[in-house]
Amino acid sequence: MLILALVTMTTLAVVALRPSAQGASAAPTPPRRPAFTPAPPPPPVEPALVRHSSEPGRVVALTFDDGPDPAHTPRILDLLSEHDAVATFCMLGSQARRYPELVTDVLARGMRLCDHTVSHDQELRTRSEQRVMAEIVGGWTDLQIAAGEDVPVPYFRAPAGNWSERLSTLAARHGMRSLAWSVDSRDWTRPGAARIVATVKDGVEPGAVILLHDAGGPREETVAALEELLPWLRAQGYQFGFP
Repeated sequence: MLILALVTMTTLAVVALRPSAQGASAAPTPPRRPAFTPAPPPPPVEPALVRHSSEPGRVVALTFDDGPDPAHTPRILDLLSEHDAVATFCMLGSQARRYPELVTDVLARGMRLCDHTVSHDQELRTRSEQRVMAEIVGGWTDLQIAAGEDVPVPYFRAPAGNWSERLSTLAARHGMRSLAWSVDSRDWTRPGAARIVATVKDGVEPGAVILLHDAGGPREETVAALEELLPWLRAQGYQFGFP
């Protein structure tokens, strides 16, 4: 009886120490993935209006508003590349959502982005705090989504240049400098390509920020004007830079 009891106890101990078939075949628990952490917002900047290029010397900064637009933005990009020029594209969030491939093309060509709000509300400075926030931060967000990754948006431009301290301060808090201009080509009035060319030639000087449009209406005149302006600016010794 004693021997039988010892054998039984030994068998039970072995069984207790032996891993179960289920435990032996179970896959190890995979490590938990860390939670996604979005990129922090850019540090705030000064809210003062920017009206000149950031580089000294004979440099001009071309800017294009209200796009992107599939009819005109690609043609303008081709002209800029042909003349080894860069520009800043002040895009509407509503347009960026419609044509995200143009946002990525602008970036791939070495251009810079500017937040021009979601909907181009020209009376934005009179709107509520919530509306202003939605238009400015919403435009920035639309550009990020269109690009498909975190991309720099160094500038904000108020619709129609209707600035207020509140607009520029809010943009600055989100890391965007308030981009104005020193030369208005008035291409938005559609005065004809010759008139656009003459206006820019009359107003340009070293450090100028030139206002043009690649959307917001028919822009064939702007494209035609650029075909003359870009080589003329080069012939005058101008380089192309950013604000």
